[in-house]
Formats: sequence, structure tokens, C-alpha cells
Amino acid sequence: MTRFSDTAVKLVELVLAALLAGMVLMVATNVVLRYGFNSGITFSEEMSRYFFVWLTFIGAVLAFKEHGHIGVETIVRLFGRRGRVICMFISNLIILGCAGAFFHGTWVQHPINATMSAAVIDLSMIWVYGIGYFTGGGVALIALVRLFQILTGRVTEAEIARFVGEYEESTPEGRAS
Repeated sequence: MTRFSDTAVKLVELVLAALLAGMVLMVATNVVLRYGFNSGITFSEEMSRYFFVWLTFIGAVLAFKEHGHIGVETIVRLFGRRGRVICMFISNLIILGCAGAFFHGTWVQHPINATMSAAVIDLSMIWVYGIGYFTGGGVALIALVRLFQILTGRVTEAEIARFVGEYEESTPEGRAS
């Protein structure tokens, strides 16, 4: 499972890099064309905006996997292992509910977004707002895996430490302190 997970993360990182590169390329080209040649690419502004939306929502899934979102660890750090695991369980249950609501909301809005078109490129708006399927589904899947690990006693000390925000600090030489 770890090999599949690592491959999926690398694929998501590749997509994020491609979206960022596409966004930079479109905006930079448009700036040069507008100021240098008094012209521009009509779809550039709209597509770079959509790339930014996709970049944000895809990145949110990756950040959730890495425990990169804002967390309130002040009280959780005071607990022992059992208290931390209970907080981790409750937190992932709440996140699962929110991710499910987000996925469901995308599902409910799907018919409306599928019939609307983007102003310039005439792209169905489901291609923009449909990213909620990936984000809601991805976050829900990660939360489900974490809940399964907690319930089966497979949650590692490193995972608990990351949840609590106790990241291993390193010295300038690259060794752990």
C-alpha cells in the first residue's frame, strides 16, 4: 500500500508542477504580448485562473496527507498517547464528515455546472468546479485510512507526532537534534 501511496503522491505532485508551470507560462506570455506587442492571448487569463483553482484544491489533498493544514496542537500536546489518538480519531471523523459534505455539494451542483460555460473558452464549468470530487474524495479516503489505522491499532508514533505538530527538527549539518 505504501508503494501505491508514494506513486500516487508523486503523480499528484507532477500534476501540481504542470499546473503551476502552465499558469506561469500563460501569464508571462500574456504580459510580454500585451506590453511588447500590444496584443494578447484571450484565453490566458481565464485558464490561468482555473489552473490556480485546480492547483489550490489538488494541493489541499496533498497538504492534508502531510498534516500540513492549520491545527490547534496546544492542548493536544498536553495529552499522552491515548489522548492524542482519541483526538486524532475525533478530528478525522469531523474531517470525514466535512469531506463528505463537500463531495455531496459538488454532486448536487453538478447538473447546474455542467450546463454553464466559461465566458471565453466555452469550457463546461463542471471541469472547473468538478475538482470538488477529487478534493472531497481524496480527503475522505485519507481520513478513512487514518480511522482504519486507529481502529486496528496500526497508527505509528511518527504519525501521532505529525498530527500533534512535533516535527523532527534538524541541525544545520542535516542531523537530527
